[in-house]
Amino acid sequence: MNGDSVVLVLGGAGVDTIVHVPELPLPVRDSYLVPAIETRAGQTGDNVALGLRALGLPVTHLDVLGADREGDLVRALHEAHGVPLVTVPTAAGTKRAVNLVDPTGRRLSLYDGSRGAGDERFPADLLATHVSAARLVHVSITQPCGYALDELPDTVTVSTDLHNWDGENPYHEAFAYRADLVFLSATALTDCPATLRRILDRGRARLVVATAGTDGGYVLVRGDERVRRFEAVPPPAGVVDSNGAGDAFISAFLYGYLAGEPLETCVRYGAVAGAHACTVPATRVDPIDLPTLRERAGSAD
Repeated sequence: MNGDSVVLVLGGAGVDTIVHVPELPLPVRDSYLVPAIETRAGQTGDNVALGLRALGLPVTHLDVLGADREGDLVRALHEAHGVPLVTVPTAAGTKRAVNLVDPTGRRLSLYDGSRGAGDERFPADLLATHVSAARLVHVSITQPCGYALDELPDTVTVSTDLHNWDGENPYHEAFAYRADLVFLSATALTDCPATLRRILDRGRARLVVATAGTDGGYVLVRGDERVRRFEAVPPPAGVVDSNGAGDAFISAFLYGYLAGEPLETCVRYGAVAGAHACTVPATRVDPIDLPTLRERAGSAD
C-alpha cells in the first residue's frame, strides 16, 4: 500500500451508551438490575475510520460534532488512535445512541433522532479540500452526508453502508444508487438477491455486499449475473458483542480493495475482521491489526 491510498470517512461520529441486559427482546418490567452502564465514543464512521487506520491506511474523518461531553469523547478517541478528525460545529449536539446488548452479543440500538436530523451542510470548500486528497470516500448514512453526495466528483470512488435497510425505505436510496461500493446487512431484506440486483440496475455500483452474520453473506458484481455466497469465519474467541462487526467487515474489505486484492481476498479479509469484532466488548475499541488480519485470513480455510 503506497502513501497515495488515502480514505476520507464522512459522517457517523458519535457516542453510544452500553447497557447489558439479560435477554432480547426485553420483557416489560418496572426495573432491571444490570451491570455497569458505560458511555463510550465509537459509532459507525468512527469504527470504519479506526479500523482502516489499524490496517495502516492514511484516513481522515469529517463530521459535525457538538461542543459537549460526547463530542469530547469522540475527539479523544480519534486522538488516541492517531486518526485526524475534522469537525464542523453543530448546535444539535453530538450524535448518540443507547445499545442494549444481551449475553449472546446481540444488540438493539436506540438512536437519538434529534441529532443530525437537520439541514446542516459541510462547508463546500472544506469538503472539496479533503475529497481532493482521497482515493476513496466512505459515506455514512447519517446527515449531513446525504447532502454531500452531489458534491463528490466522479473521479473518486465512493463506498457506503446501508446497515439494516429493508430495501424499501426511500431515505437509503440516494446512498445506494450513488456509491460505487455498497454494503448492507441482509437481516431486514425479504429478497436479498433482488435487492442487490436493483441496486446495480438503478445505481452506479460496481459491486454490492450483503452480510448475514453467521450465515456469511452475498456478493453481486456488475457484469456478473450470479449472486455469490460467501461463508462466515468462526470467531477466534467467544462472541460477546456484535456491535461494530459490519464496520469491521467494511474496513478490512476496503483495505483489500485498495490494495488491489481479488474479490475473494477482500471478502475473506472482511469476514475475518467482522469475526474479530464480535469478540470485543462493546465498551472497548480494539480493531484488528494488519498482521493479525493476514495471519487469520491465510488460515481461515
